[in-house]
Amino acid sequence: MINQFEMEVGGRVLKFEHGRVADQAGGAITVQYGDTMLLATATASKKPKPGVDFLPLTVDVAEKAYAAGKLPGGFFKREGRPAAEAILASRMIDRPIRPLFSKTVHNEIQIIVTILASDGVNPYPAIGIVGASAALAISDIAFNDPIGACVIGLVDGELVVNPTYEELMTSDLELLVAGTGDATMMVESGGNFVSEEVLLDALELAQEVNGAIVEQITEIQSQVGKEKWEAPEVSEEEKAAEKATRDLVGEEFIKTLKTPGDKAGRQARMESVMDDTIEKLSEEHDPSHVKSSLYALETEAVRTTILEDGSRPDGRKLDELRPLNSEVGYLPRVHGSSIFTRGETQIMGVLTLASAGERQRMDSYGPETEKHFIHHYNFPPYSTGEAGRFGFTGRREVGHGAL
Repeated sequence: MINQFEMEVGGRVLKFEHGRVADQAGGAITVQYGDTMLLATATASKKPKPGVDFLPLTVDVAEKAYAAGKLPGGFFKREGRPAAEAILASRMIDRPIRPLFSKTVHNEIQIIVTILASDGVNPYPAIGIVGASAALAISDIAFNDPIGACVIGLVDGELVVNPTYEELMTSDLELLVAGTGDATMMVESGGNFVSEEVLLDALELAQEVNGAIVEQITEIQSQVGKEKWEAPEVSEEEKAAEKATRDLVGEEFIKTLKTPGDKAGRQARMESVMDDTIEKLSEEHDPSHVKSSLYALETEAVRTTILEDGSRPDGRKLDELRPLNSEVGYLPRVHGSSIFTRGETQIMGVLTLASAGERQRMDSYGPETEKHFIHHYNFPPYSTGEAGRFGFTGRREVGHGAL
């Protein structure tokens, strides 16, 4: 049975359709805004993933060239690795949704948002968040906090809900807000300088719009949603392991965190405490439960130190900056280079200048654009003193590079 739902957002109709495609998915729904249309699916494994103490959630956005009536560039004429825009959109969907799952859910969960059609007028990222939220809401997955999302622009001094590509070109603000009916979960913004009053008005407007979207998704869930499996309760063994861990090293954790020193030394001391604790408690408690309790205790200790003592783990006060240092002209022959250091964090920037003919032409769903400034961000494993995968740019690097 096909079910359709409609609501007005920003003077345009936001349409939801369920029951026509992807019925085998845990939850599937199409969302249309103008003539931009996407399919959002949410599917989970039947059993928790063994040996994990985190939420194995993945979000993928599939941009299809056919959605804009184009062929992929290059010889093979087939979509390859996701473009930076798709990676950024997937991270944008992940951030507000991930915290809303119970900490006891360890099933593999995969959300896929496929762009089916693009009208070149309405951007899809906010719609993608709404679609992912709706797919989770109607699925059998233990997820009970649907969210809404919208973009607020400032065009000719007026706040605009979900501005078009054309409006964004002249907008002084591009504020994407995602949240439940009661709380804001994520804010991502760019633009020119605006007053605090305008920004607060934009946030209030976004929360109003998102609240209406959440109501609509809740209505859809009540009509077509599947019966959800329950998130597991914290077991008695986990509770016992947490109590034993807290009794054994609770005070020591805070003391270790407050010990002055560099990051590497502090981490080494923390790892030593963790290893000793796991060894002492492993006969009576599952080592994985002890390890999870230690990480939770570490988070709590850091929070307590900041809120009660007004100091950070490295000993700085809340308003104290790390030492700053910068230099330029570090590398020979290149067009430009610099090194910037803040505390123990260091970056090397390298600049290349080229003619306008080498500008990057962007394949996108909006107006054809060209990039004259290209920023590549790399985060090799040695940056944190670790050995790890080295090769293709990862999602984190794409996201941080965009920031």
